[in-house]
Amino acid sequence: MAQQENQLDPVKFSCSICLDLLKDPVTVPCGHSYCMKCIKDFWDEGEKKLPSCPQCRRTFIPRPELLKNTMLADLLEELKKTGLQAAPADHCYAGPGDVACDVCSGRKLKAVKSCLVCLASYCQKHLQPHRDSSTFKNHQLVDPSKNLQDNICPRHGEVMKMFCRTDQKCICYLCSVDEHKGHDTVSAAAERAERQREMEVSRQQIQQEIQDREKDVKLLQQEVEAIDQSADKTVEDSEEMFTELISLLQKRRSEVKQQVRSQQETEVRRVRELEEKLQQEIRDLKRRDAEMKQFSDIEDHNQFFHSCPSLPPLSQSKHSSSISIRDVAAAVSEVRGRLQDILGDTWTNVSLAVTDVDVLLSKDPTSRAGFLKYSCEITLDPNTVNTRLLLSEQNRKVTRMNQRQSYSDHPDRFSKYLQVLSRESLTGRHYWEVETTAGVVAVAVSYKNISRSGGESRFGYNDKSWSLYCYPGSYGFFYNSISTSVSGPLSSRIGVYVDHRAGVLSFYSVSGTTTLLLHRVQTSFTRPLHAGVTINYGTGSSAEFCKLK
Repeated sequence: MAQQENQLDPVKFSCSICLDLLKDPVTVPCGHSYCMKCIKDFWDEGEKKLPSCPQCRRTFIPRPELLKNTMLADLLEELKKTGLQAAPADHCYAGPGDVACDVCSGRKLKAVKSCLVCLASYCQKHLQPHRDSSTFKNHQLVDPSKNLQDNICPRHGEVMKMFCRTDQKCICYLCSVDEHKGHDTVSAAAERAERQREMEVSRQQIQQEIQDREKDVKLLQQEVEAIDQSADKTVEDSEEMFTELISLLQKRRSEVKQQVRSQQETEVRRVRELEEKLQQEIRDLKRRDAEMKQFSDIEDHNQFFHSCPSLPPLSQSKHSSSISIRDVAAAVSEVRGRLQDILGDTWTNVSLAVTDVDVLLSKDPTSRAGFLKYSCEITLDPNTVNTRLLLSEQNRKVTRMNQRQSYSDHPDRFSKYLQVLSRESLTGRHYWEVETTAGVVAVAVSYKNISRSGGESRFGYNDKSWSLYCYPGSYGFFYNSISTSVSGPLSSRIGVYVDHRAGVLSFYSVSGTTTLLLHRVQTSFTRPLHAGVTINYGTGSSAEFCKLK
């Protein structure tokens, strides 16, 4: 009997959750059986979901009350006496590359956790004491690791629970009072928490950069779409106009053809009538010629004079043989010449218009009225403004202050230099003007991914920004820390013109309705731009983005 019982398949009496022999077996309504603790934990972990069977996925409403299956429990107790053991599935055994349980004998199971205190790895079964016994409550369990010995100090044989910031390495407590005495040491857990916090901040910045770039990509895609739509509309309108022009020419051709044919019939009829009259005159003249010949043959003078009366003089023919068809051809030829001239001039204008739209051949406006066609309203982003700058005039004006302003923390805020960026992301053509007061004020454009701290965050001192510095009595242009002296009329108002696609950036001195070029940059912009200003010196100095009419 015992031999027959030993031949029973242990899998049939194992819990499909823990893969061990059933402990306090319970049977759910669908008929499958589990350890009471296993199924309770399974349902508790998924408490937001409906309770279900892990095997057949059948759900139960309401959650069933679990009662011990006494018959199955008694059967299992009898079978355990015969030596029945749970047989792990093949995928539970450790294979190449897996961390094996250090306690298992024979064929080892996969480890589910490693203990940094015991420096050993355990399978689900042998880990149970760590979960159940208070003796192990302070042991640190981590994901299975093959390199547990790396956590042991090679000098003292102690677990390295400290971190030396001076030498940037993990150490044990004895090291901290020995060779690392006087160094900046903290617990490894504290250092890890600090670095994880820094990493989280970096991840947030990276995620923000990703969002900014995705936004920039979307703007560029929208611009491409706008360019395509504009080009398609222009082609459609030109096709419609040329179709109308062709239709008009065809109509005029038909009218001219009909007019020529009508005139042809009239002229042919007139010529036929003229021809008939001329033929009649020829017949009359021949008859008279015959009569005159007959009279001239009479030899008797008296009879000659008596028979030949006085002949009336021959009348001149009053009929014209000119044909005016050629006048029509000449008129058509004249129209053709005039049309060629018109189309030639018009096509030149069209070509010039297309060239003007061409991003590679675009030209800067030459008057302030021309610039104002591209004027845009700029507002400043409160998330970027330095805390020593005060925003006003609906975020169009910024003023340097002695005291720090109470702005909330934000990763986009400039921390070192007193500068600020615009909310607006600029592509295409744009023009704006900045009114400055006394002090040193820099009018700039920048990519949004410019650094917000350190020396590389200053406008004009990196490859992500271009800046015109307005000093008392002079100007200076800066890009990538390279300065260029700028000469021109001094003015408190600076105009900025950007043609993003053509890579043009120009700064102008504005006085009344006059704009005089101070400095022009030809480059290639790779991202959308933002307007910006810096106020370097002078408490109370300000810069205001003007409303342009």
